[in-house]
Amino acid sequence: MEKLQWTKDIFGSKLEIKQGNEQIGKIQWENMVSSKAQAMINGKLFTLNREFFLSKLEIYDANDHSLLGMVMVNIFSPRSDVVINGKRFELEIQNFWQSRWSWKYNGSELITFTSNEFITKDKGDIELTTSCNEEIEILILLGLFVRNQFILFMLLGITVALFVIL
Repeated sequence: MEKLQWTKDIFGSKLEIKQGNEQIGKIQWENMVSSKAQAMINGKLFTLNREFFLSKLEIYDANDHSLLGMVMVNIFSPRSDVVINGKRFELEIQNFWQSRWSWKYNGSELITFTSNEFITKDKGDIELTTSCNEEIEILILLGLFVRNQFILFMLLGITVALFVIL
């Protein structure tokens, strides 16, 4: 089993993916609330895009601009799925605090994400149960992109609640 680490400042626009001390990937948003991001993992370039209010997240090959995958996210459902190369993968949020989530294929976990902090940094681990899947890089980026969108939604909800209370 391979283990990666990820880290992002809560109010930042860059997420880093590391294997040990070596950065192997990143997601860079235009700004904290941007719906578009550029991503790189293992030297491959991608473009990420989301529709307003989290409903549809897409990943494109940055070179030929072909759509590689699209996931519809429902903040009230712990499960979503994506089809990549004709294979259906299921994203499952595994707890209320969204600190553990995973991608599954045919019921087996391929990638498990965990979040360890939530004060000024959002960081955690990525556990890969397989490395021989050509969709792994796309799933890692989509999994972290989905997480970022949930965090933005939670921060927006907290902000709205504070305005209503005050």
